[in-house]
Amino acid sequence: MTNEEQGESQQPGGAEASIDSEPDDVEGLRARLREEQEKAQTAYANWQRTAADFQNLKRRMEEERSEVGRLANAALVINLLPLVDDLERALSTVDSKLAGLTWVDGVWLIYRKFQMLLDNFGVKEVPADGLPFDPKVHEAISEAPGEEGTVVSVVQKGYLLGDRVVRPALVIVGNGAPEAEGRGTNNGDTQADLTG
Repeated sequence: MTNEEQGESQQPGGAEASIDSEPDDVEGLRARLREEQEKAQTAYANWQRTAADFQNLKRRMEEERSEVGRLANAALVINLLPLVDDLERALSTVDSKLAGLTWVDGVWLIYRKFQMLLDNFGVKEVPADGLPFDPKVHEAISEAPGEEGTVVSVVQKGYLLGDRVVRPALVIVGNGAPEAEGRGTNNGDTQADLTG
């Protein structure tokens, strides 16, 4: 007996059995095809979700990296501002007789370099003197005679990094009382210095 004859004899029902089972096989193949199509659609949908998740993760990582950079810049600026304040105070008290000395000019150059560094970081001074009090960028530390709700004087400059406040301006706000009322000599001199 040949191998083909053995195979035919081992099939139950012979040729007739294979004809009778054919519609079942077609339906089985169709069902299997539907299952495989559903699996393919599921796999494709999962792939799309994974690709979207990856894009979202990539975008979030870029945003976080950018935020870390902004925070590092803000930290550097916050640490530089007291130095700039000290230089401004020191330079404002230099006697006019010392103005031409080399070391004084050197200190002025250092101050200008700090100013340029802050400018390069995008740091801007908060406008305050003579403007309406804005709690978003000003911090009131006291009241004084003057137009109500208006900044009468600036005690410490405030700064913005981009559109964010890194340090609010410390200000004295007018309380609506006439300016001549309750003013001593020093306050009048200070006001004249601020406006002059």
